[in-house]
Amino acid sequence: MAQGEWAQRALSRRSALKSALVVGATATLAACTEAPQTGSQGGGNTLQRLRDAGTVKVGIAGEIPYGFTRDGKLTGESPEVAKAVFQAIGVPNVDSQQVDFNQLIPGLNAVQYDMVAAGMAIIPKRCQQAQFSAVDYVTNTAFLVPQGNPEGINNFDDVKAKGVNLAVLSGTIEQQVAEALGIANVQTYGGQADMVQALQAGRAYAGALTDISLRALLDQNPDSGLEITEGFVPVVDGKEQIQAGGFVFRKGDDDLVNAFNQELQKLHQNGQWLEIVRPFGFTEDNLPPADVTTQRLCASE
Repeated sequence: MAQGEWAQRALSRRSALKSALVVGATATLAACTEAPQTGSQGGGNTLQRLRDAGTVKVGIAGEIPYGFTRDGKLTGESPEVAKAVFQAIGVPNVDSQQVDFNQLIPGLNAVQYDMVAAGMAIIPKRCQQAQFSAVDYVTNTAFLVPQGNPEGINNFDDVKAKGVNLAVLSGTIEQQVAEALGIANVQTYGGQADMVQALQAGRAYAGALTDISLRALLDQNPDSGLEITEGFVPVVDGKEQIQAGGFVFRKGDDDLVNAFNQELQKLHQNGQWLEIVRPFGFTEDNLPPADVTTQRLCASE
């Protein structure tokens, strides 16, 4: 799909929202329903356990604006949405544990926490390892580059053609796209601050992340000497690599996922989701369109 067509879809998302939510929630139930792989925590008792405890622990990666701590308080788009959902299903307290992004799913399956709330993109490889909620949001990919963008880097094809060094966060969809496209000069970093330092030091020319993440980084580093390219949807082997984020659960925790999806759907429908996420740079354009579902994203290899 061309970038212009993607932009046009944003204009019709409000009218498509109701059907999107129904399709997304229904598809999620069918998407990842294998038997639990982690001890006694899966298989239908997790929701009641969390209600009894009154607390859920979520995994985050410290990535602004998706899931991070500020002044010792858990915040970000995903944790704040999760707080509203869990409050509605009878779990009033949300705690967190921060790990590197590429350790989020391993930590989840090792029962270090109950759910991942880190703005994780829904892709087939991850769907094989864990169970995703209905789609929470969609966003574009962009690059952080030197002001003026002297190399003219606007997409992954430009990166490959120019041979510039590309910085990515370890385990992200941007890293996977770069590797799938055969980009040689890829540098992986554990956190956003390390990426920005690499760009400022000239070790890498471009840093790839979601456009929302990069805008937040520039807000924090207004004198960085960097700018953001226009957002786009990467394409690998003719297929769009849509950045659609969701919450991640252990396989077998269907009772918890079902309850979570029902309340997430309500937040999308009643406008409360927009109120929650606006402080983190999200808008109505980030609501998932009807054809972007967990089922489609998990199967789109």
